[in-house]
Amino acid sequence: MRKRALLAALVMAGTVPVVAGAAPASAGVTPKRSCPVTYGVLITSHKPYRLPAKGQYFKDGPGGTIKVSVTQASTITYSLSASLEVSANYLFASAKASVSGSITKSVAVTRGHEYSHDVHSRKYGNMQYGSNGFLVGWQSNRTNPNCRNTVLATGTAKLPASSVGWHFWETSS
Repeated sequence: MRKRALLAALVMAGTVPVVAGAAPASAGVTPKRSCPVTYGVLITSHKPYRLPAKGQYFKDGPGGTIKVSVTQASTITYSLSASLEVSANYLFASAKASVSGSITKSVAVTRGHEYSHDVHSRKYGNMQYGSNGFLVGWQSNRTNPNCRNTVLATGTAKLPASSVGWHFWETSS
């Protein structure tokens, strides 16, 4: 009887006794999560990628030294492959933040310097100007109201960077 009176007094006072080892009644109930719907671009991979300037490349040989000197202007722009439409602005902002701050939508190239490189005997030297950019893998995502992400599109982009210069390679013919 004394236990019932004590329990009644606690209930009237608005407190509930806690029994050792017992879980609260709300422990098994998970409140529903709700997230705002947002969109974004995630950079999934990146590696250095050479984007050549439009126009000719130079070839000399066999053997000796290849020397190039040119003054010419052109613009190297990005290219984008996508399974669905994605905002280029989101892609660039994401790539600049996670890959390199030098990534840009286009880079103006003025070739106006001289460069030379030795060529092995019986080989031909080749040179071409371009941007030292990146090949970037990306995916466009949406965060749903249930806080899960949905992939909307995936693709790759060839993104020029502000670093430009000559690229040399050798061939057999």
